[in-house]
Amino acid sequence: MGYVHLTDICQFIPPSAILKSAGTWTPTVSSHFTRDVRTAAEASFDMAIPIVLPGSNVAKQGAKLVSIDVWYIVATAAADDIGTVNLDKVTLAVDGTAPTGAAVDITLDADHDTTVKRKAADEHKMTVTLDTPAFLEDDEAYWLHIAVDAAATTVFSIVGAQANFTLRL
Repeated sequence: MGYVHLTDICQFIPPSAILKSAGTWTPTVSSHFTRDVRTAAEASFDMAIPIVLPGSNVAKQGAKLVSIDVWYIVATAAADDIGTVNLDKVTLAVDGTAPTGAAVDITLDADHDTTVKRKAADEHKMTVTLDTPAFLEDDEAYWLHIAVDAAATTVFSIVGAQANFTLRL
């Protein structure tokens, strides 16, 4: 049997897999382009992006998460705020014990490292890089959490995300 060590692998996460906490969202397909579009409204909402990659209980085997790209569009008017961008690691516990979560240290790309840049009316590709890339273990789950406070006329679209990782099998 062979050994696999691939260093530039990615997994697309479609908008339909992203949890959205509030608002009216419409799956939209036009001009060969699919996205979920939120109807304009003065309100806050959260998005939770599941990072679904292979994990292992064997050290340095499976997927080593390096970064996550998120494509979104803020249209008509800038959002009031996109202050929260967190990567959460959830440790899945044994029976009778509650799972626990912890923040993972991340760095945002230079075009999204401030709220002002993230909330601007524009087409966005935000890259979230783990300060210390990590192999997923068999009892862990990762979620990227983004909190948005939309203005009354903000039309927000989520195009999708992409997990970038190294794969060792």
